[in-house]
Amino acid sequence: MAQGYRPDRVGDQIRQELSEILSRGEVHDPGIGFITLTRVQVTADLQIARVYYTSLGDPEARKKTARALERATGFFRRQVGARLQLRRVPELEFRFDESIANQDRIEQILRDIHEQDAQRASERMTGSHDEHQGDSEHGSPPSASSEGLEGRIPDPGSRHNDDGDRS
Repeated sequence: MAQGYRPDRVGDQIRQELSEILSRGEVHDPGIGFITLTRVQVTADLQIARVYYTSLGDPEARKKTARALERATGFFRRQVGARLQLRRVPELEFRFDESIANQDRIEQILRDIHEQDAQRASERMTGSHDEHQGDSEHGSPPSASSEGLEGRIPDPGSRHNDDGDRS
């Protein structure tokens, strides 16, 4: 087995053990609150494990959680050392995972773009509908482009050309 995979395996084991410790309530620090461990990155020499987490609450609650995790780092490291068969237990560094917040921000931007596109499309549809009503009021026949040829866009994946002949 390749040596490059060992840090990933050790990181997964550390995340699993820390999750069990937190879910069983073995840590008696009320400042920790509700957190989710998202990932653990272990350096290639297995000396440092960066534990990324998310927590619920405002920035003040996030700071309290960070301080509580910092206080409990020694306890976590002893527990991980007792549960895993490692020659040396990595130093644990807890870091708030900003990637979740960034992902939420990107999703919000995409939702806003979709809403703007839908709004523009509905404005175009109501604008072209108003033009059609204006033509019929003056007695002029509707133009060919306004009767549906405008919406008839050929499918690029279609096997048929516009003449109806097979290609």
